[in-house]
Amino acid sequence: MVATLDEGNVGGYSVAYGRDDTYFPVYITAALAAVFLTTAWITGAIYWLALAAAAAGFAYYNIPLLDTGRPTIGANQYGIFIQAFGLIRWRAIERIDLAEIAERAMTVHELQIMLSTPLGSALVADWRKQPIYRLPMRLPWRMDHKGVVRVNLEPFDRPPDEIHRTFLRMWRYYRS
Repeated sequence: MVATLDEGNVGGYSVAYGRDDTYFPVYITAALAAVFLTTAWITGAIYWLALAAAAAGFAYYNIPLLDTGRPTIGANQYGIFIQAFGLIRWRAIERIDLAEIAERAMTVHELQIMLSTPLGSALVADWRKQPIYRLPMRLPWRMDHKGVVRVNLEPFDRPPDEIHRTFLRMWRYYRS
């Protein structure tokens, strides 16, 4: 049954991107790209194309923020799932921490999942292989060389401490 798990069918506790104003810059930059492209076509000036490409690239990178109905991270009886990463077994997790990172004038909350085994044996389902059109888009995770999976919790629809508490509670329950 575990082998049939896919990103759209995970069950359990799930968190999606928030429905607040995070999508606004994506629409604005997409509109700017269209304006710059039209200006380049009308004037024939090549530098408008560079501005259009930069704006379109920013909008394309942030398209996943618009997908507010799809679970991005969560947990079920098998482990923690992260979109475009996979499903991490409960027994392969050594620690789950919530880190507060000061960035300029704000504090960013990051979920840090420390793995106790190599990544190949920690994943029940591996979703890291993405279609080619998805490669330049935003990922909800990043991984450092120490085996820590880091997830920025700011764009999600639940408070960071609630996500952390729920993951900890499920981790303690399912790994025993």
